[in-house]
This record gives sequence, structure tokens and C-alpha cells, in this order.
Amino acid sequence: MNQTMITATNTLSQLQHKMDVISNNVANVNTNGFKKRSAVFTELLAQEFNNQRVSTQEIGRLTPEHIRVGVGSKVGHTQASFTQGSIQATERELDFAFTSSNQYLNVLNQSNTTSEISYTRDGALYVSPVGDGEMLLVDGNGNPLLNAEGEIISFPNDAKAFTLEENGVLIIETPRGNERIMLGITEIHQPQYLEQKGDNLLGLPTTLEVDINTVLTDLLGTERVEISLKQGYLEKSNVDLSKEMTDLINAQRSYQFQTKSISMADQMMGLVNGIR
Repeated sequence: MNQTMITATNTLSQLQHKMDVISNNVANVNTNGFKKRSAVFTELLAQEFNNQRVSTQEIGRLTPEHIRVGVGSKVGHTQASFTQGSIQATERELDFAFTSSNQYLNVLNQSNTTSEISYTRDGALYVSPVGDGEMLLVDGNGNPLLNAEGEIISFPNDAKAFTLEENGVLIIETPRGNERIMLGITEIHQPQYLEQKGDNLLGLPTTLEVDINTVLTDLLGTERVEISLKQGYLEKSNVDLSKEMTDLINAQRSYQFQTKSISMADQMMGLVNGIR
């Protein structure tokens, strides 16, 4: 295999990774609170050939010395965009939308073998019966919502209405009176330190190398005045479908170019082998 084939093969697998990222964005264009990701490419180490060992013969040269041959590129990392998505009115009592781009609801993520606190921008909430005349407030995947004290939110199953007050306080109307519940809301300062936990959830990594207080802050006490939550609305994803389709076409064309390079290199090797 010659250098052209090696370079093209290295790049092909990374272009496939980029197309997978774009495809995931397109698939979640209608997912509430979804944040798009983009693949960032970096160049692999290049090979340098010293084709001129006599420095006196390079006097007056305008181009860089030696010959540098690249070996392809790779996806250095995938970067999420946490910009605010558009707000859509639904007039549903259990639909909530943040108007601040760095605030998240707290949920108890039960998708793994262990339960852990995760964070979501998806404000489409539901009620789930658990027996003994009680119900839980859950997200679209059935994960329980947490209150400001980190406890699962439960209430009687004869609740009639839900009203959101200032500072993220949810009023639940029941025949015996109203219950006031402070929703657990976290402000995330450095979301790049969080991991994707699946089901549109973010969470802390197993090992965090920085002070957790620099990454996020639970909004408690007087800090709850900063909460910006609207009832009867949902935040849509921040995916721009036209841009994603344009990026996908460009990635596909780059993929075709690399496969054409392999085909041309194979033809050249065939010509050389056919020389008698």
C-alpha cells in the first residue's frame, strides 16, 4: 500500500465519524432542548523528507525547506453548542422552557445500573403513578424530577392543576389544598466538563479534575431569583437543519474524493506493475 492509499484510508474513517455526528444532529432536530455537536478536525503528524542536505544550495530559496507529506487528518473532538434554542408555545401545564442558556432541570437518571443526578433542558414533564395514592413528576423517559433538596418529587394522585410561580416554585392544586415544590435547578458554568449520559441528559464524569463549584451551581436560597423558567412553553433544539444538510453534503463529497484517490492510486500501481 502506497502513501496515497494510507492517507486516504486514515481520512475516510474520520469522515465517517463526522457524518455520524451530523446524522445524530439531524435525527434530533425536533428533540426538545437538544444541543447540536460538531466534529473538529486536526491534522495527523506529517512526514518530512530532507531532500537537500547541502545548505549552501538552498540560499535564496523562497519555499519551506524539505518536503512535508501529510498522512491524513482525524476528528480531534466533538464540540457541543449550548446556544439557546427557539421557544415554542404549547399551553400545556407541564411544559416548561428556560430562557437562560445555562440553566438545567435536575433528574434522577435511572437508565444505568446505578442512579445518578443528571441535568436536562427538556421541559416536557409528565406524571407517573407509583401506588399508595402517590404520583411522581418525571421526564419523557420516566426519570423522576428532583426538588431543590435533591429529593424525588411526589404528590397525591388527585392533583387538579399545576402552576409555576417565580423562582422555580411549582404549585400543585389538590382537594386538600395547595402544595409548593421548589424544582431542582442547576446553573452550569462550564458544560464542556459534563458527559453525555444518553436520553438527552448531561452528567458529571466519574473523575472530575477541577473544582465542581467552578463547573456548576445549584440554585438555592437567594440565588433562585436568577431562575428564568416559563410555563406552557418548550425549548426546541438548536439544530439548524439547512446548515447540517450542507455540512453533510460537503462531508460526503470529501468522502468521495478520498475513495477516488484510492482508486487512482490503485490504477497507477497497476500501470507500474504492467511495465515490462
